[in-house]
Amino acid sequence: MNALVDAVLAQRGGERSALVGEGFRHSQDAVLRMACARAALLGERLAGAAYPHVGLLLENTPEYVCWLEAAALAGATVVGINPTRRGPDLLRDIRHTDCALLVTEQRLLPLLAGLDLAGRTVLVVDGPDFAATLLPYADAEPPRPLPAPDTRLLLTFTSGSTGAPKAVMCSQGRLARAGDKLRAQYGLTDADTGYACMPLFHGNALMGLWSPLLLAGGTIALRRRFSASHFLDDVREFGACYFTYVGRAVSYVLATDTRADDGDNPLRLGFGTEAGAVDARRFEQRFGCRLVEGYGSSEGGCNLRQDPAAPPGAVGRTGSGPNDDLAVVDPETGAECPPSRTDAAGRLLNGDEAIGELVNRNARAGFEGYWRNEEAGSARLRNGWYWTGDLFHRDADGWFHFAGRSADWLRVDSENLAVADIENILARWDPAVAVAVYAVPDPVAGDQVMAAVELRPDVFLGTGQEQLAASFARFLAAQPDLGTKMPPRFVRFVSRMPVTATHKTAKTGLRAERWDAVGADLVLWRPYERQTADAAPVYRRFEPSDREKVAALFAEHGRADVIRRDLGARNAVERKQVPEQG
Repeated sequence: MNALVDAVLAQRGGERSALVGEGFRHSQDAVLRMACARAALLGERLAGAAYPHVGLLLENTPEYVCWLEAAALAGATVVGINPTRRGPDLLRDIRHTDCALLVTEQRLLPLLAGLDLAGRTVLVVDGPDFAATLLPYADAEPPRPLPAPDTRLLLTFTSGSTGAPKAVMCSQGRLARAGDKLRAQYGLTDADTGYACMPLFHGNALMGLWSPLLLAGGTIALRRRFSASHFLDDVREFGACYFTYVGRAVSYVLATDTRADDGDNPLRLGFGTEAGAVDARRFEQRFGCRLVEGYGSSEGGCNLRQDPAAPPGAVGRTGSGPNDDLAVVDPETGAECPPSRTDAAGRLLNGDEAIGELVNRNARAGFEGYWRNEEAGSARLRNGWYWTGDLFHRDADGWFHFAGRSADWLRVDSENLAVADIENILARWDPAVAVAVYAVPDPVAGDQVMAAVELRPDVFLGTGQEQLAASFARFLAAQPDLGTKMPPRFVRFVSRMPVTATHKTAKTGLRAERWDAVGADLVLWRPYERQTADAAPVYRRFEPSDREKVAALFAEHGRADVIRRDLGARNAVERKQVPEQG
């Protein structure tokens, strides 16, 4: 039995809307017929290909969903092509995943101009010839035999923040299991509409929304690209009760102008990651919709979903005893870390020993490997365990607390700090729209804390730097759970936070730029000579002369090589634009 294929075929004769959106409404039966036609076309076009892989270079349109369902019926593999990639990087993604067929639309076709696509067919779904191409298959029935659950359906790219993106393999069975778990957990039915505002080339929209709504027989509302200003209007127009999000999307919605009737909407639940406790609380207060934060990855090796009984900051827990496969371990020794302890104010007391890497001791729990990258797959599966690459600590009651990505490890004055904890505290500052915390080198040893803070436009443009510095310092001094080593040494105030195409904060460029101001950004700092560990934080502007002093300190301690920069590499750092907000 293949639950995903069964759900696609169950649409036959259905009159309820399967897809709605910007100027369209398609019934379930219509979507199935479109999927069958495309499945027949795939069967013919991919018959001689080394691998039945079709790359979708599309925005969130009905065509994307129809090709997904077509691939499920035909036993083909969909490769979600990221339209923010360009030139050699885009070509690398296409070649690496062995796409024999590329499906795109006219507005994105220029991205392929000049690329060597020899041996690959390109179909333009809104081009003048596509209707004629599809006409012979208009009355096609589902292909026979139908694919088995272990048939590979997806290759979804990781973010690529630490190298070239890896293509994660996902079978039809795995996608169906993930979707059915969410469908049951959140009570989704055929009467529900899910709002797909996150890009369909990413696992969040596919596993968190498309799959559960398809299995429930519900309706999917599509928005071509995420737009904060259209969010509430779309939700109301399409009657959406459920949506998924990633990263900064929730912050962008909260940054829109408040309306008296914000709470008058059909939403009941949002599911996603990295919204932050402060934004989740604000969202529920404003829109009357609960956000359920979870932890997971495209790889599927480990997933945690928030429990309503969870203490502040926790992202879930597993059972106890022999079936408890998750653990927080020292990445060097593999020994399980002791439980984390906090004081009455919520400060983590033993981060140095309690923070470690989250592992799943059932190594194959959902992870099906990377396409053509056995080395990366082996790094995930070591010593019989699945290693997430993410930092956590676990309290005495078994609750897991996210501490940051492995690249976010902070070690200040020989103490390990949890990036996520600092970000959650800084996010409480009222002028902040988004916060990113990351390590910059210390002149003597280890790291210093740096934060990028996206400010509300009225604050960014209308507040003097001295007033801003004083306001930020007063806020920090008032936080009872801010440890003495947590206040940022450097703070960059930005008008827009750099993000990836999937709305996650892009820290790679921020780390590379360190304390160097970029554009209109304002960088403040706490000078080394003026601060002690327990002093109230005092910030001032980081001047060009300060950069020279900092460089001299590194040289004095024999660490000049730490901040020596390859200018060519630095110029290559890309600070991505935020997605459409208007």
